[in-house]
Amino acid sequence: MIPKIVFLSQLFEVKLMKQTFERNTLRVLLVFGVIMFIKLIMKPPTKDWMLVFLFKGFISSILDKLAVTKGKIVYPVNLFKSFDISFLFDYLLFPIACVYYNQITKTSNVAGILFKSLYFSVPMSVVEYYFETRTSLIKFRNGWNIYVSFVTLTVTFLITRMYIMLIRKADNSQIPTNSSNE
Repeated sequence: MIPKIVFLSQLFEVKLMKQTFERNTLRVLLVFGVIMFIKLIMKPPTKDWMLVFLFKGFISSILDKLAVTKGKIVYPVNLFKSFDISFLFDYLLFPIACVYYNQITKTSNVAGILFKSLYFSVPMSVVEYYFETRTSLIKFRNGWNIYVSFVTLTVTFLITRMYIMLIRKADNSQIPTNSSNE
């Protein structure tokens, strides 16, 4: 009886340590996201980047809520317990990545826009795969897999890029250049 209690307590400690690691990972990503957000809003044209940021947060939260509601994705460990979606990813990290994607493609042709979307969706998919297989931060269910995530990431990058392109076209303004990058 005593060995069973010791085993259970050790198992509980391992699970607690794992959750602590995962929560700390989320905290580090939160700090990283806040720092990156501050950097990105300093780069003109700020209005365009804020539109991209807010639109991407809107789109990703809707898609994530659908996937969670349908039982395709589960977030066992979450920084904000009142959300069943990944608040940190949907409202901070993914929109920031999309703003940076839009910044590097603002003067690109169609082939460049398509190719550069892979600069972001491939590494994000690799990290997501690591989190899904090695942690309890995200779990795929019911047919969802890393390939579906990769396609979803890529398509939403492209949709958001088309969105800001249409906004700029409707505004009839020139795309400003950043003198600091050139």
